[in-house]
Amino acid sequence: MGPLHTVNKSPFASTALESCLARLTEGAAVLLIEDGVYAALAAGAAADRLAEAANRHPVYVLGPDLAARGLAEASLLDGVRVIDYLGFVDLATRHSAVQSWF
Repeated sequence: MGPLHTVNKSPFASTALESCLARLTEGAAVLLIEDGVYAALAAGAAADRLAEAANRHPVYVLGPDLAARGLAEASLLDGVRVIDYLGFVDLATRHSAVQSWF
């Protein structure tokens, strides 16, 4: 499997998500953590770009970070999967590497 890319910055405050999405390779997946979860909002500024990436790569969001920001799963883009910490560990062990985007 390709790398797991983690993004922890909001698309409103950083270009980390754009940099990440531009460098996705075969078998890669994206995990949005911390303020990166804002990118998964269906009505957000990054929605179109993330939806496009989700057609080719799995996109996940860390549920506890979503909840900590008062965001509901129902507000997410279709196809974005919510995982917990154990899911994060599982993803990290199944992928060839973890690439963090700050």
